[in-house]
Formats: sequence, structure tokens, C-alpha cells
Amino acid sequence: MLEYMDQGGSIMWIIAALSLAALAAAAERLIFFHKASVDVEKLEGDFGKAISCGDAEGAWRVAKANDGSANRLFVAALAHWGIGAEEMKLLMEQQVRREIYRWEKNLFVLEMIGKIAPLLGLLGTVLGMVAMFRSLHFGGQVNAAMVTGGIWKALFTTVAGLAVAIPTIMVYGFLNAKIDSEEETLKRSADFIVREHIASGGGKDGAQK
Repeated sequence: MLEYMDQGGSIMWIIAALSLAALAAAAERLIFFHKASVDVEKLEGDFGKAISCGDAEGAWRVAKANDGSANRLFVAALAHWGIGAEEMKLLMEQQVRREIYRWEKNLFVLEMIGKIAPLLGLLGTVLGMVAMFRSLHFGGQVNAAMVTGGIWKALFTTVAGLAVAIPTIMVYGFLNAKIDSEEETLKRSADFIVREHIASGGGKDGAQK
């Protein structure tokens, strides 16, 4: 592997660094996604039961049972349960945007690496070809082995760039699809909260922590 890296030149080491950055970004996002995901149906069911029974303490306990994005939505709602229906709707829309921002954080790293890695690979190949033809021009005698050997070495960086870019783009696409799904889930939870708020007369009484 080190031999291939040396033959590919400095561009290969840059691509290797990008691959590590992509791996770290993907691992961080996957860990966050796992922690931020919760069983929304169970959460809504337990919360709805507590609210319908007028159990404010139970509602807080359900909302704070986890640090998932949906839980944070319910906590924000309970903290402002005494506001009117329209204000609650606006609050939930704002909170959904905040949570989606948390889900999208650092995702641009994967997008940029997926775009840059193949370009760096191509750059490395072009530079390698330039160096090879320059040496052939000033070297005098030319043979097929020299030419094909030079091309073979120059193509290392293209292969490396594509090898990094393809899985990075695949992970990026998967995470984006996950975010779209979570956004839809949070919007449904927000609608559920607004309905529960109206049904319980939250704008009049409020829920005390």
C-alpha cells in the first residue's frame, strides 16, 4: 500500500486524508442519527395518554425520557403549553427546522469530498502523464514498456479518487434520505402536538414543569 501511495505522489496522500475525513464524518453522523431517532408512535401514545388525563408531570416524564429529536419537540411544546394555538403551531415549525439543522450538520463534508476526490484523482493522473511525457521527451530512447508503465502509475490517483468518492456519495445519499424521512416524522409529531394542545385547552391552563 505504501508503495502505491509513493508512486501516486502527494495527490495520493491528500486523497487518503480525505478518505479518513469522510469516514470520520460518516461515523459521527451515523452515531448522531442513532441517538436522535426514537419510537415516535410510542412517544405520541404515552404523551397523549398523560395529557388526556391531565397528568402534566407524566407528560414531562415521557417527553424527557430520551434526547431524541422528537422528544425535544415535545419538551419545547410543554415548556410553552400556555400559549395560543397559532403560537404553538409557529413554535413547532421553528423547532422542526432547528432539529433538521442538527441532522444536517457536517453533512456538507461528505458532499464536498464526494465531489473533490475524483477531481483530485484526475489531477494526479494528468500531472503523472505530464511528468511521464516530459521525461520521454528529454530521455531520448522510447519503448512500449516505459510508456505503459508510466500510464499505469499515473492512473493510480484516478482509481484512488473514485474509490473514495463512490462510497462517500452513497453514504451521503443514504443520510440525506434519512433526513427527509425524519423531517416528515417530525412534522407529523408537530401536528400531533398542536392537536393535543388544542384538545387539552393548553392555551388556557398550560402545563407546569
